[in-house]
Amino acid sequence: MRLMGAASAALTAGSWRDAHAQDDTKAYPNRVIRLIVGFAAGGGNDVFARLVGQKLSELIGQSVVIENRPGAGGRLAAAYVAAQPADGYTLLVGAAGAMSVAPAIYPNLPYHPLRSFVPLTLIGSFPLVLTVAPSRDLKSVADLVAWAKANPDKANYATSAPGFTIATELLKLKTGMPGVAIPYKSSNEMVLSVISGQTLLTIADPPPTVPLVKGGQLRALAVTGAKRLAELPDVPSMAEAGLPDVNIGLWSGLFAPAGTPPPITQKLEDALRRAIQSPQVADKLKALGVEPGGIPSDELRHLIEADIKLTADVVKAANLTFEE
Repeated sequence: MRLMGAASAALTAGSWRDAHAQDDTKAYPNRVIRLIVGFAAGGGNDVFARLVGQKLSELIGQSVVIENRPGAGGRLAAAYVAAQPADGYTLLVGAAGAMSVAPAIYPNLPYHPLRSFVPLTLIGSFPLVLTVAPSRDLKSVADLVAWAKANPDKANYATSAPGFTIATELLKLKTGMPGVAIPYKSSNEMVLSVISGQTLLTIADPPPTVPLVKGGQLRALAVTGAKRLAELPDVPSMAEAGLPDVNIGLWSGLFAPAGTPPPITQKLEDALRRAIQSPQVADKLKALGVEPGGIPSDELRHLIEADIKLTADVVKAANLTFEE
């Protein structure tokens, strides 16, 4: 009888815990949600987080706060969120550099983008822009490749992150052009180095690049991928330049720690997709040269898998190494 009583008590306790967990899931969210950004305030990912966070708060009726934890290209923030309780109250704004490039180049990451997290949705994506100085007599990608091959000792490029390096090395692999990487601390420094003549070219993100192209300080030769950038409608895509495989771009997405209950991740995915696709958010993303996301979780998972493979293939083919 005592054994039966103990078993009954254990069953009752287990049932209570299950019911309590279900109640928590149904009540979600009932407190503040944190969006963790792996970069300083004012940067692109911080801007994305604040746009989405404000609209998410409106949709779910709960406060959303942005917390900046910069360092190691977003990897510190990713490691932090991966170790948080899987309850839907701490989410990651994960950039491509930390979630698809880093896993392909750093063997000792303390997290994995798909095993440590549940991908929720894509905030937005954008191509990179290949630029040279207007003072150079280079009007196309073909001109640039020919010049670099004829002047290998002067062929160099500016980079400040593995994503930019990978894109440029992929261009080199597909064209056979030479080019030595010159490291800088930011994409702002990258484009300035091209303007000043310190480097031949750079492949950078749109925010620091587009205004300088429009102002005549830089000449854009192509944007990565198959589509032109709306902000630079006269600049051909790499596909139009005959290099469809040079298709590396950047993106930012939203992630929850692995183990977060499916009802909560589904609620988050639905609300976040609505937020990103709303005119209030989508129009502001487009103004930044960003293609709004809002894709289903499974599509973001497939994007990450494809990006990791592409990055790993380029790293191997170009025999690249990166310091952690």
